[in-house]
Amino acid sequence: MQDRAYAVFEEQQKNRGIDLEHVKSKLKSIEVETPSWGYGDSGTRFKVFKQEGVPRDPFEKFEDAAQVHKLTGICPSVAIHIPWDKVDDYDKLKRHAASLGVRIGAVNPNLFQEDDYIFGSVTNSNPAVRRKATDHLLECVQIARTVGSDALSLWFADGTNYPGQADIRKRKAWMQEALTEMYQAMDPAMRMLIEYKFFEPAFYHTDLADWGMAFNLANKLGPQAQVLVDTGHHPQGTNVEHIVAYLLDEEKLGGFHFNSRKYADDDLIVGSANPYELFLIFYQILEAAADTNAGVRRTADHIAYMIDQSHAIEPKIPAMLRSVLNVQTQYAKALLVNFDEVREAQARQDVLGAEDAVRSAYEIDVTPLLVALREEQGLPADPMKAYLQSGYGESILPRGKGGASW
Repeated sequence: MQDRAYAVFEEQQKNRGIDLEHVKSKLKSIEVETPSWGYGDSGTRFKVFKQEGVPRDPFEKFEDAAQVHKLTGICPSVAIHIPWDKVDDYDKLKRHAASLGVRIGAVNPNLFQEDDYIFGSVTNSNPAVRRKATDHLLECVQIARTVGSDALSLWFADGTNYPGQADIRKRKAWMQEALTEMYQAMDPAMRMLIEYKFFEPAFYHTDLADWGMAFNLANKLGPQAQVLVDTGHHPQGTNVEHIVAYLLDEEKLGGFHFNSRKYADDDLIVGSANPYELFLIFYQILEAAADTNAGVRRTADHIAYMIDQSHAIEPKIPAMLRSVLNVQTQYAKALLVNFDEVREAQARQDVLGAEDAVRSAYEIDVTPLLVALREEQGLPADPMKAYLQSGYGESILPRGKGGASW
């Protein structure tokens, strides 16, 4: 039945002018990093809901993450968050990850959970607090060096709640001062990925409120600094694909934190609220990957795809699997866009023709393609079903409640 379904799919795509071998090659090469914190207990501002079987330490987080990679084949790295994932021996953690078939990915400093940071971390008016925060950034550079990570992912909760609370321009200068010191400490192969958020937990202003502020700061720091786009960190109605295209053209798009939102930074499963947006993001990236400008192509080909979610009520590993599979599905659909057809319609100023050439790819059922791809790779045709039947979820229940949390 599956062979027949794929044969029909293959013929349909051939008639559309799509090279399926190229599509499968791209699908095999994409990597989606999962976050260590996505496997631990998390919740809302009101409560953290404890679940049985969640990891009790970073080593168990990697064991759970390895299950996602084992079933999907596209999640070979795991982001860590310091101090949530602080250990005495990072070489030991690195070896543990390797023994499971994964590696340590981006290092994320935490500058928002200590009492000293109530009025900001690197933008705090108290120089002692700014020094403490900057030292933590430098600590994370050293951790990245130790574990072999080439990415430092930065998000700051810094901001204010009321007009007049603080000097916004001074805070801007302090932010640049701290990140300059961190940038100068980085190895040449490392990248600084600067994330932004227009509100929460600060409600009057945040020091890095939008992509333009992150872009400006990255430009001032240098080529190793790029912008990280979190798909939940925008006002309602924002055209995220436009931001993606702009940053690609400026060669400053460094990575994504994928999640889904309905109202604000909801941190829901990727693609659960607006899968078409995710598809259109990949459409812009793939278009840039074929650009005549080598710098734009290089930027599109070196994007760090990462998941960042709060699985507050969902079982952790199945929720992560669903996110990864949703990313893979929308990437597959974007690979089926006939870009020649789009460009020809654009040249004719055929509005409906160009729109149809993009949308029609989104409407294709890529299940036969993904099943065939997984069979070629020796992966389960249905990773979610395979996980639920594996017994792994039951095997970790003896960990009990009270595992690692945010």
